[in-house]
Amino acid sequence: MGGGEPMKTTADQHTLLPGDLLETIASGAVERELHRILPFEEVRLLDECGFGALRVPTEHGGPGLSVEQLIGEVIALARADSNIAHLYRGHFGFVESLRFQPPEIQKAWYPRVLKGKTVGNASTERGGNALGTLNTTLTAGEDGWVLNGEKFYSTGTIFSDYTRVSASQEDGDKGRRFAVVPRDAAGVTVADDWDGFGQKLTGTGTTVFEDVVVSPLSLLNRSYGSHEAVHEAAFFQLYLLAVQVGIAHAAVRDAANLLRRRTRTFNTSATGAAFKQDPLIQQVVGRMSAKAFVAQAAVVEVARIHDQALRSGLAAGTQRASHRGELPADVYSAEIAVQQAQVTVPDLVLAVTQELFQTVGASATLRSKALDRHWRNAQTIATHNPIVFRARSIGDYEVNGTLPEGLNAIGESGASR
Repeated sequence: MGGGEPMKTTADQHTLLPGDLLETIASGAVERELHRILPFEEVRLLDECGFGALRVPTEHGGPGLSVEQLIGEVIALARADSNIAHLYRGHFGFVESLRFQPPEIQKAWYPRVLKGKTVGNASTERGGNALGTLNTTLTAGEDGWVLNGEKFYSTGTIFSDYTRVSASQEDGDKGRRFAVVPRDAAGVTVADDWDGFGQKLTGTGTTVFEDVVVSPLSLLNRSYGSHEAVHEAAFFQLYLLAVQVGIAHAAVRDAANLLRRRTRTFNTSATGAAFKQDPLIQQVVGRMSAKAFVAQAAVVEVARIHDQALRSGLAAGTQRASHRGELPADVYSAEIAVQQAQVTVPDLVLAVTQELFQTVGASATLRSKALDRHWRNAQTIATHNPIVFRARSIGDYEVNGTLPEGLNAIGESGASR
């Protein structure tokens, strides 16, 4: 093909997000990383172009993208900036949950999403709650429900119009509900105090709720073992895998761009050729590209399985089933597939981000390039759920037929007390 521009890869292909917007987001990623600039403007542009509404069903006036199509968009966005792609995870999880809600809830929330309103995440507590319980509470008052508690890992909330809060009920019902409250409501305090070494700009900090009034149409029920619970648990993990794939493609992109411009070489090189023409260096980039391709292929296949699982469950009309095993077998295939991918995809992505440093030598470690963000971001995402637990779960399924259980609770172990 001569010395022209390289062919576009599958990572460059997307369906709805404007190419110029992705380029703008990508071009500012390093500066935001180096100076801890939260991407409020980039999020505003994405909200205005309808990114957050991609999964709104056509019968409710939305684009009606499939899970597979959405995952393709998320990968493209994560390639531009993984922080920005990640911070929408809670929002898309909320939009997924609306499929299982009563018509009055759907009529209240789908129009808001179509207008560009977004919903952050406030589910996980930092400590002190026993596994399966929450310290955040919903209390019945004279004028409705009142929310009190504190959440950590409130990813995306600082950028959003609302946040969805998991809470226990203090009315004799020990179940869990979700309260969707305005981010700027009285009693809501959001802090950007996330101190992890990766995904620094996702707004993953502390949110405090003090006597926050919750409207009836902002309360979402959740039944353990329901189709909604199975689907959403798997969807949240699939979304993280898509962000990781985007990181892998970004590492390949950055390696190729740096090599095209590099003129220096080493006397230990076999040929003394420029790095971009050195066959050994080309092999490194080739391995990186192959691993990114395989990781994406796996994640896209998991997304396809999610679409089929969702169709099967909804067609069977069992989305209100409340015990594991009551759902069609197809519904659980989404959780099986995502756990299999969780065991394999992170290793592929981390390998790609590590091999990046084999391509251009010591200059790759310059802080001004911020290439280390790819490894840090991939590693941070990979720690969200212990991979060894996923591998054990899949092994139990293969040997004993035990259905894998999606992640739905984090807390203090009773065995440790």
